[in-house]
Amino acid sequence: MDARTEFDENAGPLAGHYVLHLFITGATPNSTRAVRNLKDICEQYLPGRYELTIVDIYQQPELAKSEQIIAAPTLVRKQPLPVRRLIGDLSNRERTLAALDLPLRPDFEL
Repeated sequence: MDARTEFDENAGPLAGHYVLHLFITGATPNSTRAVRNLKDICEQYLPGRYELTIVDIYQQPELAKSEQIIAAPTLVRKQPLPVRRLIGDLSNRERTLAALDLPLRPDFEL
């Protein structure tokens, strides 16, 4: 089921829906690590509440240009607002969680 169409009986449309774009450069070690780290975080902290798009800037340079991506890997959090950007392989979990406005522990209620 598409996360955009899921509903919580008590809250209506699921609160805290995240739209994330991860810009990578092929299958480099840093890109591979960033994808793995972000998927782990999303599954642990945002199960069923995120939409992740992975953009290889070698395959889609026009998207990188339109988003003004100057380094990769770069994570762009589109939703919730404000838009945030984080450059790197996302291995510093504390820094990544802070950029996503997520708590250090995944056992929270939205």
